[in-house]
Amino acid sequence: MTTINLADRTVDLGEWAAATPDAATVFATAVRDWLEANLVGDFAELRGRGGPGSEHEFFAERLEWDRHLAAAGWTCLGWPLAHGGRGATIEQRIIFHQEYARANAPARVNHLGEELLGPTLIEYGTPAQQERFLPHIVNVTELWAQGYSEPGAGSDLAGVATSAKLDGGDWVINGQKIWTSLAHLSQWAFVIARTEKGSTRHKGLSFLLVPLDQDGVTIRPIQQITGTSEFNEVFFDDARTSADLIVGEPGDGWKVAMGLLQFERGVSTLGQQVGFRRELDDLIALARANGAIDNPEIAGRLRRAKVGLMAMEANARRTLAGDIVSEAGAASVTKLLWGNWHRDLGELAVAVVGAPSLVGPPATTEGRANDIHDPENVELDEWQRLLLFTRADTIYGGSNEVQRNIIAERVLGLPREARA
Repeated sequence: MTTINLADRTVDLGEWAAATPDAATVFATAVRDWLEANLVGDFAELRGRGGPGSEHEFFAERLEWDRHLAAAGWTCLGWPLAHGGRGATIEQRIIFHQEYARANAPARVNHLGEELLGPTLIEYGTPAQQERFLPHIVNVTELWAQGYSEPGAGSDLAGVATSAKLDGGDWVINGQKIWTSLAHLSQWAFVIARTEKGSTRHKGLSFLLVPLDQDGVTIRPIQQITGTSEFNEVFFDDARTSADLIVGEPGDGWKVAMGLLQFERGVSTLGQQVGFRRELDDLIALARANGAIDNPEIAGRLRRAKVGLMAMEANARRTLAGDIVSEAGAASVTKLLWGNWHRDLGELAVAVVGAPSLVGPPATTEGRANDIHDPENVELDEWQRLLLFTRADTIYGGSNEVQRNIIAERVLGLPREARA
């Protein structure tokens, strides 16, 4: 039996859904009521906190909030019951993400574990791996980082050079990863490494689960243009992980990694789009308040942004419904749509704000100027942060160039781009 926590009672999910002619509406009301009843007290201060560009905000408090969600059964909704999830339907998961975004609830700290690694272990992991790791993802007691990108490969996952070889009962790992989000706050990383000497491209790769708290791992935060440090360089110098912490067989890393990337652009994208809609609505309200909307060019850009958001939402629903020709192509189209749209919104925000967007707030450090060349001393408002951070939206999670190549080569069948 799986249960759902309503505002005033706990009921069996199946009985409750069957008892109403409009289960979706009731489910949405249940999520909305729970959030309203629980985003109070200290948690109320977390509304709107965190997320891309602001992951440093109230991290410990947001971790506590995630564990509060877990205690009430609101984590890992789509996972099977046998693995600690709730077996929720896609529709219910979409509803949850949308209501969560509408409530302006804090950004989750467990996204990589819950939305990416967990489903991957359910699909490809051994029973022992599932038993070891899944419960700690459900209750948010272990956090995960993603060890994919490398300095010499970037978004080209098949070009990784990090290597691993068996030594007795361990894999010994050497190499470097970069842009590793939240590695400095995580206990584990899932790492793509080359385990077959002399192999090239997608052959000879393996998917390893690696503890980060060990002498062989060095994590160095990278300061961004916003002045914050959400991602890191990670160095592996004879780092070790147990021989049985490989997902799939040696050499299966490409297949497992591609499977994980399909989970990356799942139902949570609709919740993301609710956040995008809030940003756009706030920007339109600002344009009306400061008169920028009277500028025909800005008014036209705002209209195009609204149409673009509607197209994104329609594409996300089409993808989730399975009405697609190619899963790889669908994921790439989704990434291109939201990455470019959000970057353009950042540029539009600066146009709406006008000249004041070029001026930073007063310095917080006594006696020091608010100098953009001294990022630790710069305080950005929400629109300045949006402009600067969204420059990365077209790069992380797979750059625009890589996504276009995937669509061209795998979907349209065009000739492969020349590669060194």
